[in-house]
Amino acid sequence: MEIVDMTDEYAADIVTWRYPAPYDCYDLVDTDPEFFTDPRNGYVALVDKGELIGYRVFGRDGRVPGGEYDESALDTGGGLRPELTGRGLGRQAIAAGLEYGAARFRPMAFRVTVAGLNIRAQQVVQGLGFVPTRTFNATTDGCGFVIMTRRQP
Repeated sequence: MEIVDMTDEYAADIVTWRYPAPYDCYDLVDTDPEFFTDPRNGYVALVDKGELIGYRVFGRDGRVPGGEYDESALDTGGGLRPELTGRGLGRQAIAAGLEYGAARFRPMAFRVTVAGLNIRAQQVVQGLGFVPTRTFNATTDGCGFVIMTRRQP
């Protein structure tokens, strides 16, 4: 797996992804593909053997409305192609993003915000050294989220 620049083609693909319930909260319906290619929004593509398998994001778009955030950590998030979820790829995908983010941004810490119902993702990021720091309900839809942080060595 590797991180590459987001392209128009990758972005157009991502906005078609639909996740099964209850993970449909991750659907990016009605999102303009150009949002993902605008460098100010911090999106990059995750590819494997040249094929798009996911995306990573760094910065403010890794945050969820309603959470309390500060500048003590770099927010990061992402997603895998729906048909690839639940296959054990999450750890490698997130680790690739963290390695890229560490090299590019050199943060003191990383922060992730994970849907409370996504126990699989919570377990993966905890296995990568993230520690839960707070919970909250999103102001957009009331769904519960967990904020987790990891200090960089």
